Amino acid sequence: MLKKIPVARLRPGMFIHELCGDWMSHPFWRAQFVLKGEGDLRRIVEAGIPHVYIDTTRGLDDVEAVAADQVKAAVEQEILEALSAPQEPIVRVSVREELARAKRVHEQAHKVIRSMMCDVRLGKAVSLDDAEPVVEAITGSVLRNGGALMGLIGIKNKDDYTFLHSVSVCTLMIAFGRSLGLDGEELRQGGIGGLLHDIGKMKVPDEVLNKPGRLTDAEFDLIKQHPGDGHAVLLETPGIGAIPLDITRHHHERLDGKGYPDGLAGDSISSMARMAAIVDVYVAITADRCYHKGMPAAEALRKMWEWSKDHFDQKLLQAFMRCVGIYPVGSLVRLESGRLGVVIEQNEGSLLTPKLRVFFSTRSNGYIKPELLDLGRKLGNGGGDRIVSAEAPDKWGLDPQRFLLAD
Repeated sequence: MLKKIPVARLRPGMFIHELCGDWMSHPFWRAQFVLKGEGDLRRIVEAGIPHVYIDTTRGLDDVEAVAADQVKAAVEQEILEALSAPQEPIVRVSVREELARAKRVHEQAHKVIRSMMCDVRLGKAVSLDDAEPVVEAITGSVLRNGGALMGLIGIKNKDDYTFLHSVSVCTLMIAFGRSLGLDGEELRQGGIGGLLHDIGKMKVPDEVLNKPGRLTDAEFDLIKQHPGDGHAVLLETPGIGAIPLDITRHHHERLDGKGYPDGLAGDSISSMARMAAIVDVYVAITADRCYHKGMPAAEALRKMWEWSKDHFDQKLLQAFMRCVGIYPVGSLVRLESGRLGVVIEQNEGSLLTPKLRVFFSTRSNGYIKPELLDLGRKLGNGGGDRIVSAEAPDKWGLDPQRFLLAD
């Protein structure tokens, strides 16, 4: 049975099923293991991880542990209460109209950031002349309909993770900033910061950056140098602004002061850096990596809310969840009827009732004729059905993006 306990109650012999914190903030990238001694316990405490889930069928129990199902239910209720007020999105064109353009923007952005990062690895400087057109194109797509480009940010190619991660963070920083009312130069600077925030990873050896197993303390120390290294690279970039520099150096800082590289806490962390911390973790934990399988977006948001009191600005996280939706565009969801569908647009009235295109039956284990459902309607065309879970596409061998534009 899975249970949650505070780190202070950990003891050798317990089987750790999950560490409650984002995977880039600690060296335990494979988080399931038996706690064998004080060394591992010390590393967990030093990493600033406040809680863990233990598996009592594989290790020792704790009398004060709380069952995982109870924790999940409580977190989901908190999210629903926090996001209960309806908020109407601004959409200028439909997802269908924007998706083809968004695909071109995404592909071009991927090529540009790959080239820029490879140049940094070769010791060359970063040029804003390369970055700014990418940010401008992404901003344009987001302004036309943010759901189209955000529906494309799922990272499927593990070998291209570092480059695609930067494109995704840039996209979400722009969408997030726009949802908060940012515009003009501030929004553009936030996008540049998102695109370049991981430029320092090009200073990390490939064998460490893409290591499939657990990192040693020395290797994790190398990883933790990338915000400072990226900041140093950008300081040599003519015309770079204060916001990209701040985002690059501080996107791994945490509110409790246990982030890196500067150990900033609370109000010492700027709003832009707090936003980048949320976006960076969301993209990281929803992506497939060489050392872990990505979470469905809805599960990732629930986990981040659970961590938020220690790691993130909860008000900003709430705003981010409104921005992307509890079930973001491109998500695969399972309905009470047994059908699977892809989220194609958020509903103006409720984040729990998006517009879907259903295309698969779990009961017959086969494709069905694609059908548009608006779960926000009480009667007809979606009425009477509801989402019961977010699903991992790999579980069913499906590619939901194929059906974003299906008839």
